[in-house]
Amino acid sequence: MSKSIVLAEKPSVGKDIARVLGCTQQKNGYIEGSKYIVTWAFGHLVTLAEPETYDTKYKTWRLEDLPMLPSQLKLAVIKKSGKQFNTVKQQLYRNDVKDVIIATDAGREGELVARWVLEKSNVKKNIKRLWISSVTDQAIKKGFQQLHDGQKFSSLYKAAQARAEADWYVGMNATRALTTKFNASLSCGRVQTPTIAMVAEREKEIKEFRPDTYYQVKANAENGVHFWWKEEKSGSTRTFSKEKTDKLLDKVKNKKAVITSVVNKEKQQGPPLLFDLTELQRECNQRFGYSAKETLSALQRLYEVHKVLTYPRTDSRYLSSDLKGTMKERLNASDVPPFSKFVLKINKQNLSISKQMINDKKVTDHHAIIPTEEPPKFPDMSDKEKKIYELVVTRFIAAFYPAEYRVETEVQATIENETFIAKGQTVKTPGWKEVYQTDNKQHQNEGLPDMKENDSISIIKSDVEHGETKPPSPLTEANLLSAMENPSRFMKGEDKQLLETIKNTGGIGTVATRADIIEKLQNSFLLEKRGKTLHLTSKGKQLLDLVPDELKSATLTAEWEQQLDEIEKGNLDKKVFIGKMKKYASDVVEDIKHSSKSFKHDNVTGAPCPECGKLLLEVKGKRGKMKVCQDKSCGYKKNISKITNARCPKCKKQMELRGEGEGKLFVCKCGYKEKESSFVERRNKEKRDKASKQDVKKYLNNQQQEEMTNPALAEALKKFKKDD
Repeated sequence: MSKSIVLAEKPSVGKDIARVLGCTQQKNGYIEGSKYIVTWAFGHLVTLAEPETYDTKYKTWRLEDLPMLPSQLKLAVIKKSGKQFNTVKQQLYRNDVKDVIIATDAGREGELVARWVLEKSNVKKNIKRLWISSVTDQAIKKGFQQLHDGQKFSSLYKAAQARAEADWYVGMNATRALTTKFNASLSCGRVQTPTIAMVAEREKEIKEFRPDTYYQVKANAENGVHFWWKEEKSGSTRTFSKEKTDKLLDKVKNKKAVITSVVNKEKQQGPPLLFDLTELQRECNQRFGYSAKETLSALQRLYEVHKVLTYPRTDSRYLSSDLKGTMKERLNASDVPPFSKFVLKINKQNLSISKQMINDKKVTDHHAIIPTEEPPKFPDMSDKEKKIYELVVTRFIAAFYPAEYRVETEVQATIENETFIAKGQTVKTPGWKEVYQTDNKQHQNEGLPDMKENDSISIIKSDVEHGETKPPSPLTEANLLSAMENPSRFMKGEDKQLLETIKNTGGIGTVATRADIIEKLQNSFLLEKRGKTLHLTSKGKQLLDLVPDELKSATLTAEWEQQLDEIEKGNLDKKVFIGKMKKYASDVVEDIKHSSKSFKHDNVTGAPCPECGKLLLEVKGKRGKMKVCQDKSCGYKKNISKITNARCPKCKKQMELRGEGEGKLFVCKCGYKEKESSFVERRNKEKRDKASKQDVKKYLNNQQQEEMTNPALAEALKKFKKDD
């Protein structure tokens, strides 16, 4: 009997699919049943080959060998994944396997994971596609009943291929050119570099900002209302003239305010749109300080392991109309504290999800992130996972509630022919804000007392409030994600139509890659985090000075993303796009080759390299510091300190081990220092003096036994405990 092979992206998802399909024969790297063989990747098993695959001369980095422009990029099995790749390949070549069901993540990158495995294995069997947005048992069963023809996703694969190949041509060539030209470890890429440039642009705006003092004249009326002076022409309540302010203050002091108009406007505000990945990453960064990568990792577990949220790597904030019938089950799954009272109200009043959340035209591969039909098990979740789950459920439940209705009041008055205004608002029905009640307390009723036209009110006090205009804030991860999604703020002077197109096509990077890009920039020491904000390092500043201007352009990168979308839609030939990328990579290399600039290391030590004599650099690694030769071709390196698991006896934090031989020293950030020899001696003494766990257990068992056989002793012990 012929079988279908199912290829999942990760073992956890593969095992869930196998269980649902009734596959029970556990094998090494796959699970088999009567109809299906379920196997899996570990993310990518295959990647684009390294340059030396095309020519051995590329093993050594040399500027004169650039650019590297193979006519066709090859695939290579990732070394650490070789065993699993061979397992998958063996199953693919079985005579009883008639077709392949791709069950990797339903998106561009997931398609690439599977197709590269099939291409490297040289398998030509019929392909079907499982396309689901959650991995609950119900979703898997339904997905297998509605498998798609694999051909339908060929353009998606081509777009994924094009992105990977473009990154290879531009990234490999630019990085090698920069590193060899300036003798420093410098990396750049078609998305990384414009991202750094946006941080640099914000820092420039902050540096060039000059604060101005502004003044606001406030008149306090006898009925408790604060009126603010307003300039008729601009409508602003601020003035930058101290002289004008002083005159105004004298003019209105102890005078009467005559009401000239009272305007009440009824306003309504619908619930916020549901979360896509970027919006949720922003929210988590603002509320909890989580990095984009941390949020995505937690979301992936909520999707794959806990199965309580739908597919996370989505760029849509809407739902498709075919999901309407699943809302009741999803609500019931969310019927847990602290949401039970809201779910009860929705069910009692028979509320349905807001119409603005349903839009088939704005759902492409995946709908917004919402709860699945699976109830949560909070004890199994980490604190981070629980907080993120609750954010998604709160937003989902709010989507069933009606709009908030409020009345906004603006009262205009004249005092000595000067215009003053007062504003207030009264909430009539909180609507969806009831779900966010703890967040919105400050926005409740701030109404004004009743006033009518021609009322005359005494001013009992007038004074001036002043402040300074503020510079733009440094970018947080939340701000940077927004800038990557819509970089138009950093694209001054560009064509309006282009800006609109870039806004509609999703900016630079994708929802799936932005978190990795931001993390990579920090790991490469091009950006650094100070508290919650991101800043350019000296290395990052110099990199921007060294790379060609075009590579820093958010415009160019966004145009490339737009072209990738066109490939995915089948409107652009992948070969045309790759041809442009190769030409661009060649131009970048030529620009760097002819540059007259230089790179200055800011971490040079006074110690010469014992191999070549050049001064050594001090660099930070994951586990400590090391000295390395600044000449990459020399390759000398030496550890000078490492972070250990040894804990400081004063503050209990991890200590750093510095020095060599007998001079090795444990050092803590709190200032504590201890020689390694004395640390070892102290630890050994503590071990000798400390009772073992077995000794403690034996003592407690003996005591319990004695209490059982000696009631008088037990009674005395009880009395002793009470007295204590």
